[in-house]
Amino acid sequence: MLLRPARPGDLDDLHAILSDVRSMRYWSTPPHAEIGQTADWLADTMAIPPEEGEDFVIEREGRVIGKAGLYRFPEIGFILHPDHWRQGLAREALAAVIHRAFTVHRLPRILADVDPDNAASLALLRGLGFLETGRAERTWLVGGRWCDSVYLALDAGDRRVGR
Repeated sequence: MLLRPARPGDLDDLHAILSDVRSMRYWSTPPHAEIGQTADWLADTMAIPPEEGEDFVIEREGRVIGKAGLYRFPEIGFILHPDHWRQGLAREALAAVIHRAFTVHRLPRILADVDPDNAASLALLRGLGFLETGRAERTWLVGGRWCDSVYLALDAGDRRVGR
């Protein structure tokens, strides 16, 4: 597995992820219906100013299978194509992102906003040391449906990171 900055040539692989109903179930937007939506998303990702965030694609065996990073500091985000779920890849990618956030960018804290129904992501983040800091209802309107949020945080000084 390789984490690297996104490139224009990643468009088709990213569209396969961002148009998949399963991978987008808990995302902040509905699945991308048109490749143009993914092209805009990719352009935004590649244009993140380094002082504002850092996002990576996850590449495996020459194909992009997801993304992990901090689109805007200090909030972490990740998505994987369902064909690659439950293989430890998201954990591996997030551990590297967390390490960079604390050592390279010197962030004091990383935040996450997760749908309470997304048990797999909540378990993953908790396994990486994130602690729940709150909950809120009707925080995201996605495709005409209101979603709730569980807020989590990981502090730089927390020794449980990665355990």
